Amino acid sequence: MRTSVIVVTWNGLHVLRDCVAALAEQTLPHELIVVDNGSHDGTRPWLDQHAPHAKCIRLAYNLGFAGGNNVGLRAALGDQLVLLNNDTIAAPNFLERLVAPLADDEQIGSVAGVLTFAHQPETVASAGIVVGRDAVHRDLRALTPVAALPAQPIEIFGASGGAVCFRRAALDDVGLFDERYFNYLEDADLAWRLRLRGWRCVLAPDAHVRHIYSATAGQGSPFKQRLLARNRLRLIVRCIPYAVLRRHWLAILRYDLLAVCYALLRRQPAIIGGRTAVVRELPDLIGARRRMHKRKRVPGAELEQWLVPPVAVREMLAEQRALAAVVAKA
Repeated sequence: MRTSVIVVTWNGLHVLRDCVAALAEQTLPHELIVVDNGSHDGTRPWLDQHAPHAKCIRLAYNLGFAGGNNVGLRAALGDQLVLLNNDTIAAPNFLERLVAPLADDEQIGSVAGVLTFAHQPETVASAGIVVGRDAVHRDLRALTPVAALPAQPIEIFGASGGAVCFRRAALDDVGLFDERYFNYLEDADLAWRLRLRGWRCVLAPDAHVRHIYSATAGQGSPFKQRLLARNRLRLIVRCIPYAVLRRHWLAILRYDLLAVCYALLRRQPAIIGGRTAVVRELPDLIGARRRMHKRKRVPGAELEQWLVPPVAVREMLAEQRALAAVVAKA
């Protein structure tokens, strides 16, 4: 099967150079599509000179991660569709190992790669998506040693959009990213839609890319805070089955109340503004939910097996401090 790799970039030439160079060393032949989200840093001339093999699609303005990747996915010719962040550096055998599990089972709709920290490659940044009963979507195995990863592919809830391979048939079935997310949690939304239709996701533990964490928006920036807050509620309304909401609504509400209190105490209005922005979207979100769940093949009670207990506030803050400490060393 043919493999296409889509890389979306926005004023990221400083990291894109290494990303493209690493892809040129891959052991698996592939089509490379670079979607330029309206950059003004010389991305297109550099690609024309240094990566003439790449299909460069230049957009007039920034469509975000979701919209930019959708443009690339529509242009791709492959049956195996790989998304890769522009701030990643793939190991030479990354693509070969990432696509391998698709041959094992036709119901595997996506394969997650392992993102490690670029400056600390022995530590996992993300090995997919894990979902809490409070509807918090977190990076699977974040901050754990790479050496502790399983030796063989294992099934997980869903894949991070930073390093993932989708089966074209799966995306044809459920659709592409919801572009209104712009950035953040659009991959979790897609993971839910795939699960609702019965598509499986596995982790390829030996498919590694080094990742420059939050190189685009900045870790903890108001922009990122607003989008994460808004997109969390969008995802809850659109995707999570009623059976799950009925059982875990209290944990979900508790998390959002704590988040609002935190925002007030720390004077971070973006966390609150992102949540209030969802109110005017509710009619559209509810309509999308009805259409999506009308087609579901897997009952909510079965999907509930993927939910893990909520992380305690103290533990969550400790994880944030540990992540900040790792990022600060970059």
